Amino acid sequence: MLEKYYPYEYVPSVFAIDYEKLYAQGIRGLIFDLDNTLVHHGDPSTPEVDGLFARLHQLGFQTLILSDNSEERILDFLKNIDSPYVAEAGKPDPAACRKSLEMLNLKADQAVVIGDQIFKDIVCANGAGIPSILVHYITVPGQKIGKTRYVEAALLKLFQNGRYDHRLGHIRLKKGEQA
Repeated sequence: MLEKYYPYEYVPSVFAIDYEKLYAQGIRGLIFDLDNTLVHHGDPSTPEVDGLFARLHQLGFQTLILSDNSEERILDFLKNIDSPYVAEAGKPDPAACRKSLEMLNLKADQAVVIGDQIFKDIVCANGAGIPSILVHYITVPGQKIGKTRYVEAALLKLFQNGRYDHRLGHIRLKKGEQA
């Protein structure tokens, strides 16, 4: 029953993912949420994120931004990144994830959804049959978190060390390593 809420993996950030391992497993598409996954809500891209996307493209990945944000917000973020996108996606409706697969011309087992929200990103991915990676949401000092984050934390306690975690085979980089 709770399976629809469980990501395949949980990592601290997009920089803690072993992308080479994902590529070796046949993953060719990375579908990223934007706010609080790649950058803090509303912030522009950073040189580190721009570099990550350049590296991912060099490795042979296709990328796509799947966001409930407006097209204007996404285009502002993508100034230095060449990636298609889906704006105003309507997550957690799995149709948003299926549309992403169509745009990338990939099957569900060839892509991974990477996001920070269980009830939006992970439910969307799981509903479409796409593996998912939950990243810890980005915060700034003094920022208050909503009630949903507490519910997510409780779900993660149930998820970790169970039969649903590490379904992508421990793709988290070791401490000190960075994507």
